[in-house]
Amino acid sequence: MKNSILTFLAGAFFGAGLALSGMTDPLKVVAFLDIFGFWDPTLAFVMGGALLVFGGGYFLLRGNIELPGNPEEKISSNLILGAILFGIGWGLGGFCPGPAIANLGALRLEALVFVPTMAIGMMLVQRIYRIDG
Repeated sequence: MKNSILTFLAGAFFGAGLALSGMTDPLKVVAFLDIFGFWDPTLAFVMGGALLVFGGGYFLLRGNIELPGNPEEKISSNLILGAILFGIGWGLGGFCPGPAIANLGALRLEALVFVPTMAIGMMLVQRIYRIDG
């Protein structure tokens, strides 16, 4: 029960941060990604703040956490393809998974289309690569 409450509070804190920072506004995200047009650099401060929080947490916990994956693993073509597809989707839709799910609560039409489409894509990848999930 204690973990459930902590998980809920962490999710609520994360969602509130997304909303306050403007990360849930697809137009603001697309303006941030449009470096050759009407670029809006304000989300760089959000990302910088997130890096500072991550860096501080990592520094404090570095000996107490086990990181997933094999550090000897090479960067694969599947990883590169996935990153490219993620970037294209983010640039076209203005959503990445966290803000898209946060926007479901606001019943934004874009999120109501994006999230099911994202879920279908995830299921297709699981089937194509036979990933146990």
